[in-house]
Amino acid sequence: MLALTHLVRGGLAVGTAVVLATAPATGAQAATGNFRYFNGSGQEFRVVNPPDNVCVALQVRAISMVNETNKSVRVYLGTNCATLATTLPPGRGVSYLGGPQSIRVIG
Repeated sequence: MLALTHLVRGGLAVGTAVVLATAPATGAQAATGNFRYFNGSGQEFRVVNPPDNVCVALQVRAISMVNETNKSVRVYLGTNCATLATTLPPGRGVSYLGGPQSIRVIG
């Protein structure tokens, strides 16, 4: 019976190792590039390589913004990604009254 217990434990250890070795790697993804935005007096701010699917609070209300990343970015009026204002595809810019306060990279 003791030999059977050792055999089962050994099989579980090998099975677990195989699962861990073959599981796909899931690391944090990020857009490549800059999300640039400007306040009412024209001062520039940047979010460099913003992470995917993470709400990023902007430092100031953005009057205009440019998506220089390789992914689409959702722009929100409120903090904590509340109240969607628009979605900016890569390479696009927009001016926006109301001053968006947060973004989230999608894709």
